[in-house]
Amino acid sequence: MALEVSVGPPRLSINQGYGILITEVDGSIPWPTDKGFYHSDTRMISAWTIYADGQNWNLLNGGGLSYYAARIFLTNKQFETSGGVVPDGTLALTVSRSIDGGIHEDLDLVNYGSNTVSFNLELVIRSDFADIFEVKSGKFIRRGAITTEWSSKQGRLRTRYRNQNFRRDLTVDLKNADSPAVYSNGRISFHIELPPGGAWHACVLYIVTEQDVTLHPPGDCIALQGESVMGKRLDLWRATVLKIDTPNEDFRRFYDQSLADMAALRLPIEGTDHFEFVPAAGVPWFVALFGRDSLIVSLQNAMVYPNFARGALDVLGKLQARKVDDFHDAEPGKILHELRRGELAYFKLIPHTPYYGTADATILYLMVLHNLWRCVGDLDMVKGLMPIAERCLKWIDDYGDRDNDGFQEWQTRSSAGYENQDWKDSGEAFVDPKGEQIKGPKAACELQGYVYDAWLRMAQIYDSLGKKAKAKNLRAKANALFHHFNEVFWDERSGFYAYCLDGDKKPIMTVASNPGHLLWSGIVPVDRAERVVRRLMADDMNSGWGIRTLSSLNPAYNPYSYQRGSVWPHDNAFIAHGFRRYGFTKEAHQIAGDITNAASYFALSQMPELYAGIQREPQNFPVQYLGANVPQGWAAGSCFQFLQMILGFQPDASQGVLYLDPALPDWMPDLTLCDLRLDDQIFDIRFWRDGPTTRWEVIRGDPTRVMQHSFTVATDRWT
Repeated sequence: MALEVSVGPPRLSINQGYGILITEVDGSIPWPTDKGFYHSDTRMISAWTIYADGQNWNLLNGGGLSYYAARIFLTNKQFETSGGVVPDGTLALTVSRSIDGGIHEDLDLVNYGSNTVSFNLELVIRSDFADIFEVKSGKFIRRGAITTEWSSKQGRLRTRYRNQNFRRDLTVDLKNADSPAVYSNGRISFHIELPPGGAWHACVLYIVTEQDVTLHPPGDCIALQGESVMGKRLDLWRATVLKIDTPNEDFRRFYDQSLADMAALRLPIEGTDHFEFVPAAGVPWFVALFGRDSLIVSLQNAMVYPNFARGALDVLGKLQARKVDDFHDAEPGKILHELRRGELAYFKLIPHTPYYGTADATILYLMVLHNLWRCVGDLDMVKGLMPIAERCLKWIDDYGDRDNDGFQEWQTRSSAGYENQDWKDSGEAFVDPKGEQIKGPKAACELQGYVYDAWLRMAQIYDSLGKKAKAKNLRAKANALFHHFNEVFWDERSGFYAYCLDGDKKPIMTVASNPGHLLWSGIVPVDRAERVVRRLMADDMNSGWGIRTLSSLNPAYNPYSYQRGSVWPHDNAFIAHGFRRYGFTKEAHQIAGDITNAASYFALSQMPELYAGIQREPQNFPVQYLGANVPQGWAAGSCFQFLQMILGFQPDASQGVLYLDPALPDWMPDLTLCDLRLDDQIFDIRFWRDGPTTRWEVIRGDPTRVMQHSFTVATDRWT
């Protein structure tokens, strides 16, 4: 691709677990900005600069080696010393960093000049310990006290933050330095004396302490990155995930980068080995536990790494709400929206401890439980999680349906709660056809489809557990919801579904992307599906780079907004998946191809959280949304969901059978899967187009365990 689209201002970002380091491309952290080293929602480093006798350096190149490591190449500007002038370009300074808990930083200097140079290398490091919420808002209040201690004997700088019982420490340890360090005037300095060709090295270790827990950085220098604990763990994880090969370079690069993004977003689960994770939402602002995000990413990873779902179900289940709590928007059985660990959360100045303001996570929990069971066939796992699942089912009836009208609706009760609580959770997202804000409680259309799907999935689980009466009851409820929903939400004149019901139970006929999720959930009658597909593919909704969140004909439309006309890749993946379920394969392929083509324009083929909904033309390209998270879980997972859609993926691990209904698009005529797992079975399968037909061959694994079965909503193997 001749043009490469970057997202946001130039920056260099690495992350691992709950730690994120965001710098300028030259490695510096200017203040005041939103850059810095964050861990568990606290900014541990708010400023970092390196000087040669007070002179900063020129950037040559800086970039990531992996999601957790980066390297920056710098050279000096001309500066004067007592021994004479040091010409520009004489010194090479390489700053290398890797993150895992804390940060391991290597400083390497080489003198390429013809004379000995003598100067002070100076590090300025400051910590404001700001909460990430306040950094993002630009309104920071210092609530505690900061103290700094220097130990010349140990070569250690320790900065402490104390606000009552809230404690954070940053310790800077200087190791393996080729000259001793001193600390004065707020700077760590090394006296450097290098003959021609001479080299100098130091390790700077940044150690994080949260309350009484100390998190040490990687012990190895960057030269040993591949042999580090992180490198080895990443290699082991890569060995377990699905690999693909295809002549379509755009899709292959999109897929490979999405795998890398998934690796970057793995949050470790305390007390488990390094194969147990829960997916974070996105970098930089959402490296935290999110209910909706973790569950959707788990669904998207069903083919690639189904064990994401184990971690999500386990952690979210343990934090399931047990009581009514208005400030946290909690009710018994509800699955959380977001958990934060910074100062504001510690003192309960925000409700994210956790906050339960999500209308869909509880429903999605049931869908993910069923999905994981179909992928791994572990009925004992299902039995162990059934108490949580049954509390979710009860919440849907008792609290999700606030007024007993048969539909799910939301309205915050918290003084700091979210106005909108489905995936379009920005305050501006829900508008009527005139572009005006809708008053709640709001019953978004897709929530009804999610409940319909969840009840059918749970009925299948109850069947497997021998609880036929409960299964029959859920199917009866799903059938009643199907008819009630289609009576109330469908508008025959427009051939489309209402965006939501407002607080007066009036159907709001705003044209938005949400009805596409109804096709994914299967709640749309077959004879109505074509009209829904045609409406979503109309020019005001289909930008050519994907389906917009809001019609361009709506007065509130803004292609550069967050959720009023932008394009969200994960939204499009659900829509395409739904198209395919109803037999609209051509349209499903078109959406997948448009999103894949958009990914090819972004740097590294790394899909951002969202991008602008401007119309595609031969003279333009995808346009970034300022502030989009990259990497972002849903966006990366969209590639995997497209793959499920294309292959008609229907695992049934309880029976040891993988059902497929492949239909390769013309833009991807050949595809090979490697290490596709179904419980303890592993398959390699090649697919290819033979005219309009897609054929396949099982290269590894038992071919009798891979069978053809229709993927359409009337005949699929899921429910």
